[in-house]
Amino acid sequence: MKRFIFNNLKIISLFIGLFYFFDLQVFAQEVDSNKNLQSHNLFKTDDLKIGERLFLGLIKTEDNTINCASCHNTTVIDTFNWNPSALEIAISTQYIDSAAFANMLLNPLTKKISEAHKNVKLSAEQIVLIKQYLNNFIISGLEKPKMHITRLLFFIFLIVLFVVAFIDLTFTKKIKFKPIHGLIMIVTLFFIFKIIVEDAIRLGRTKDFASLQTIKFSHKVHATDNKIDCFYCHHTAETAKSAGIPSTNVCMNCHELVREGTNSGRFEINKIITNWEKEQSTHWIRIHKLPDHVFFSHAQHAGVGKLDCSECHGKVEESHLLRQYSDLSMGWCLDCHRTRKVNFLGNEYYEKTFKEFHEKFKKNTLDSLTVAELGGVNCMKCHY
Repeated sequence: MKRFIFNNLKIISLFIGLFYFFDLQVFAQEVDSNKNLQSHNLFKTDDLKIGERLFLGLIKTEDNTINCASCHNTTVIDTFNWNPSALEIAISTQYIDSAAFANMLLNPLTKKISEAHKNVKLSAEQIVLIKQYLNNFIISGLEKPKMHITRLLFFIFLIVLFVVAFIDLTFTKKIKFKPIHGLIMIVTLFFIFKIIVEDAIRLGRTKDFASLQTIKFSHKVHATDNKIDCFYCHHTAETAKSAGIPSTNVCMNCHELVREGTNSGRFEINKIITNWEKEQSTHWIRIHKLPDHVFFSHAQHAGVGKLDCSECHGKVEESHLLRQYSDLSMGWCLDCHRTRKVNFLGNEYYEKTFKEFHEKFKKNTLDSLTVAELGGVNCMKCHY
């Protein structure tokens, strides 16, 4: 019995050791990456360190403490922040001197910044130090969040556990009580296949994907607060395959006059105006994207089918940050095609193409048809 317990303890210790080995390897990689970042970083002088502490609100200024980082993020974030990041400030102010930078901080021209900076009191030396700290972001960029690989480590641990149990059962036979091997192998195989199946299903799908755009555009502000119709910006959604990416001149229809926003002041709108004056397009990050082998037409769905945009894109008018509402999988599309009733009557296309069904409608032997009954689940409708 003692030997049985001792052998079990050795096996468990081996598994724990392997798990921590992988964990330490990851930690070592993170340390090396941090060292590499520091080697390219300009945080080497006391002045830059003081500038950093001033920006983070760790040093008292005048009769209070200003924490710039509470509004201007210094790391990559996935939440919507109306205020520009430290990197955006650095890029927009890199060509102005310290005097102009100080004037921008202490005597702002816009209402938004005036309210935010009304208690800011900094000496000329402190402002120079903060600007030096910000300029460092142009080289180093914002700090990126660490990648989580817990699931991968758990998967590797399960494989190692299965292999060790199999080897001991077949060759080494350290543990004499064979049901333990069977239990370990069954449980590990279950979780291994579970992870493989789940990851295979998610392959190529990006539900809930969201990305901060180069210009902080809010659907909530435009669609809800300002009552702008979806088709004003996406003006080809009813007539073309693509809904269309709004060009800068569409934005300027309003922002020729509206030069200051309630939430972001002039900072974000100035990006639009700069692109307009330089005659360059705005780079938008696409959120909803189907694979290249899938045909989808907005004209068929929004124009002919009269589907509401929210059925595929969700309630975009309720949030600032746009997320992918559905997984855009084939099953999701087919579920809709099998239940969606077609507006058959009054459509000349259906009258000419599906005469048999049209006659049944006239005789009241048929009251509705779904997309599937008209061929909407045929592979060649979307893949050709």
